Amino acid sequence: MKDETGNKLKGLMDKAVAEKELAGGCLLVRCHGEECCYLEAGMADVEEGKPIERDQIYRLYSMSKPVTGAAAMKLFEEGALDLGQPVSAYLPSFQDSLVEQDGRLVKADRQIQVQDLLNMTSGLVYNGDAGLPGRHADAVFGELMERLWTDHPMTTRELAVRLGEGPLLFQPGSSWKYGSSADVLGAVIEAASGMSFGAYLEKNFFEPLGMKDTGFFVPEEKRDRLVTVYQADGNGGLVPYLENHLGIINAMDRKPAFESGGAGLVSTVDDYARFAQMLLNRGELDGVRVLKPRTVDYMTSGTLNGTQREAFVRNFPTMPGYDYGNLVRVMREPGKSCTLNNAGEYGWDGWLGCYFANDPAADMTILFMMQKTDSGLTPLVRRLRNVIMSE
Repeated sequence: MKDETGNKLKGLMDKAVAEKELAGGCLLVRCHGEECCYLEAGMADVEEGKPIERDQIYRLYSMSKPVTGAAAMKLFEEGALDLGQPVSAYLPSFQDSLVEQDGRLVKADRQIQVQDLLNMTSGLVYNGDAGLPGRHADAVFGELMERLWTDHPMTTRELAVRLGEGPLLFQPGSSWKYGSSADVLGAVIEAASGMSFGAYLEKNFFEPLGMKDTGFFVPEEKRDRLVTVYQADGNGGLVPYLENHLGIINAMDRKPAFESGGAGLVSTVDDYARFAQMLLNRGELDGVRVLKPRTVDYMTSGTLNGTQREAFVRNFPTMPGYDYGNLVRVMREPGKSCTLNNAGEYGWDGWLGCYFANDPAADMTILFMMQKTDSGLTPLVRRLRNVIMSE
């Protein structure tokens, strides 16, 4: 990457830090299997004067979802997971789902299938959403939070079972809604593999890919590398965020009973780059194959029909032109996008602003890591992307 481009990217990052868009973060761009740009800006902890450094650990939140999708894909290619099978085959509480229609509950036309979890077409919602499904999710996630510090915390499977007892927002497969599908999928992976979700990821992805700093908590000897989370203070500044969100322990200081497939992982920029490069290589990294090429092609192909895609864009109006499937967005129509894209680009982002995109046409990975609440796909990332893609 040209020096001029690198200087422009660094200038954008420094300006965003100065204007309190974030406390600090890092950008990594890889092209043709090699690093072509790495930049840092700002602080990992403002109060302690600790600058961003390369080996720091970030809470991924929803950037955990592509990892969960890949885990399901491995079971899928091994014949251990049938995407057309009802979720009730693994979690019986999903057997007789009800759907909210016009304020009343009706029987679901069909059961939720495993594929609905991967594509967010299940009708499951997150806590904070409206209606009877949202109220049920509020109750389940509320109980999860209440039990977080007790001697009987809610497990991955228990959360999924409890979610299955509530109503759905729409008939399975009829629309699209960002919700707790990936968390339920984590429990399905446990049932299909006979292992805890975390153990399955460690054995099949983190260990073979050399992702030594990725997991569901941060061991004590690594905790000084965990980046502080910030939130807007309402006056144009930033203050540390000390609460827990979606059942994730913010301090990341203990092995959780609930290993969240939707939001629970921590990682470094270099660890996640190894996962991203594996996908870009169609399942292989450094001579180690963790997924078959056709499986990666399937995972990153997008699956939504027209009605579902319309609902996706309603949920995420800053993402026109994208399809979705297997827990990643996939660029279909670059001309409709808010950013410069190639068709076939895929990835996702997280609540604290971590961002991942693989672009097979350019043979490129873009990763941005930060820790600020309510971030998702940030204006800063869109600006950085446009500079990178216009080179």
